[in-house]
Amino acid sequence: MHCRRVSTEANRCKHGRARCTAVANLPYDGRPSLRKECLVAAHRDIASRRTVALVGPGGSGKTSLAEALLWKAGAIGAPGSVEKGSTVSDGDVLEKKWLRSLNSSVLHFEHNGITTHLIDAPGAPDFLGQSLPALEAVETAAIVLNAATGIEPGAVRMMEWARQRERDRIVIVNRIDAQGVHLQQLVAQIQAAFGKECLPVNLPAQGGESVLDCFWTRKQEGGPSPDFSSVEDAHRALMEQVVEVDAEAVERYLNDGDVDPAELHPTLEQALREGHLVPIFFVSARTGAGVAELLDAIERLLPDPTESNPPAFLEGEGEGARPVQVVVDPDRHVLAHVFKITQDPYAGKLGVLRVHQGTILRDSQLYVGDGRRPFKVGHLFRLQGGKLVGVPKAVPGDICAIAKVEELHFDAVLHDAAEDAHMHLKPLPFPVPVHGLAIEPKRRGDEQRLHDILQKLVSEDPCLRIEHAEGSNETIVYGLGELHLRALLARLTDVHGCQVETRPPRVAYRETVRAPAEGHHRHKKQTGGAGQFGEVFLRIEPLPRGAGFEFVDEVRGGAIPNNFMPAVEKGVRQAMEQGVLTGYPVVDLKVIVYDGKHHTVDSKEIAFVTAGRKALVAAVQAAQPCVLEPIVDMEISAPAEDLGDITGDLASRRAQVSGTQSGVDGVLTVLAQAPLAELSTYQSRLNALTGGQGSFTLAFSHYEPVPPNLQAQLAAQYRPREE
Repeated sequence: MHCRRVSTEANRCKHGRARCTAVANLPYDGRPSLRKECLVAAHRDIASRRTVALVGPGGSGKTSLAEALLWKAGAIGAPGSVEKGSTVSDGDVLEKKWLRSLNSSVLHFEHNGITTHLIDAPGAPDFLGQSLPALEAVETAAIVLNAATGIEPGAVRMMEWARQRERDRIVIVNRIDAQGVHLQQLVAQIQAAFGKECLPVNLPAQGGESVLDCFWTRKQEGGPSPDFSSVEDAHRALMEQVVEVDAEAVERYLNDGDVDPAELHPTLEQALREGHLVPIFFVSARTGAGVAELLDAIERLLPDPTESNPPAFLEGEGEGARPVQVVVDPDRHVLAHVFKITQDPYAGKLGVLRVHQGTILRDSQLYVGDGRRPFKVGHLFRLQGGKLVGVPKAVPGDICAIAKVEELHFDAVLHDAAEDAHMHLKPLPFPVPVHGLAIEPKRRGDEQRLHDILQKLVSEDPCLRIEHAEGSNETIVYGLGELHLRALLARLTDVHGCQVETRPPRVAYRETVRAPAEGHHRHKKQTGGAGQFGEVFLRIEPLPRGAGFEFVDEVRGGAIPNNFMPAVEKGVRQAMEQGVLTGYPVVDLKVIVYDGKHHTVDSKEIAFVTAGRKALVAAVQAAQPCVLEPIVDMEISAPAEDLGDITGDLASRRAQVSGTQSGVDGVLTVLAQAPLAELSTYQSRLNALTGGQGSFTLAFSHYEPVPPNLQAQLAAQYRPREE
């Protein structure tokens, strides 16, 4: 049944959008039955939507699994190969060259009347800026594990992030046909790491060549036996776990001894929403074992947009922001969230968005956040990897893209009602990029072009950051790791043809103070005509770590006129950005301007900018200044026999080991904190210690003071810029 909309004044809702006026292309004659039938069709459309993000560590086979699902659903003729660069997901030039996912890829397929939107997210921790936003666009987070390597740190992090965002969660164990895997042991490890609520929905059989259903099948009759456990035991465990969330279902189960799974759908969805059940699926994307069963489970067991936890929308900013309940209704005003920005070589800038409420049509008028000028939706697409498929509309539960709208940006909320101007999603906990690289074009005159390209790349990745260091006049790009920055450089040269020169990674040191102090400066300059005069007295106080900057005006009696106070603050901020001891920004500082002088003729803004800047420098120099360095959390995975060498090397890098975790096949994970400055060559050292079998991840933790000898060294290297 198809719903057509028209734009007559008589049939507009209170928000100005055209109401449904026809069913199956029949003219609307005012009959309530047709209106009701139209709404029923629209809601049925929403109930047929599924959204799933494949997340987890690199090498677990997410892209191959996505290919297998597309093929099994009939969306492609044959599954592609990562090694041959023929997958639908990895269509980027660098992805084909490096044989790994660098971006999240949006896919879709239709099967048995169900439309599934699938997001294949990269697994490397350097690309969390691509994988974390995928959680905002889906009802279900599917954590994919490699049966041969077991539970890796990336899987643990993704499971926790999905839990915090209240996504429905499932675990997919891929590569069950690999040699030497111990799947029963892996299930025990999954339950130890993620909780006893993780239960198999199917069981592997014939050494991973097939799987047996445990949810719909109560008792196995014939056929191969499972590789561990039994269908009856697994089914009983599932039913008992599901009914626990509903008192009536528990009573029926106890009285009847079992419950028909077909009658448990609402209870099942409640168990998934509350995290009381985390299903485990066994598959082999390579052989296709379990793929058909996973496809069936996506359609029959996983939630539609009306059955999951609502998105965490807020209205207002800061502490005054209040939660807002989004209603999954196609006839309400539009609310959609842009979770990905990409630059298409043909369509230009694409905003990839999830529709949460209302219906977006071609020619719809939408606003971006609190923007006052609407834009017209000229092109509306579904994505199939790098391919764009035009669609006439998008309803709640749809993931689509809008092209050629420059106002779109990451994390934007699109709406068509004035009352939604201040709506936004609860911010994601992105890691802080701390790996820096000074970058400049090889050819003079390409500075602006390089800047424009970098701005485009940063708009696509919320974990990339550009900073201009005024002290050294350098452009510095910050990312999450060596691989992250290497991908950015490759994209600059291979994709955009911009040749650049780089310098070794620059550590993001910061300066702060440890005691209160006062500063004063009188700026007086005579040049023959009108002069310059401004005098500033201020005091500074340290703030708690991470508190930022606070500027307070306590001047009384007009010693510094109000119109010059912004100039004083500008000078203070300039001094903080340029640094005092070592040329790194000053942070966590409260500045109180309490007195000053001005001249009725000679006082100008530039004079108070200079006075404010130099007064701040004088105060910092007297306030026990110190240099802060970034400390990062490390997770190092390596063979257990190399533990002694690894911990000894970490100690030489001023690191502190906090513990170890046992993995499968003799692999240990070492947890530590270390100064980022000591880790510039760590990957090559780890390779030497472990024979190339070690890997590590970094995540920013906090700042703390550097040792006195290092502070003296940094101060000696600093050459303040001349006035």
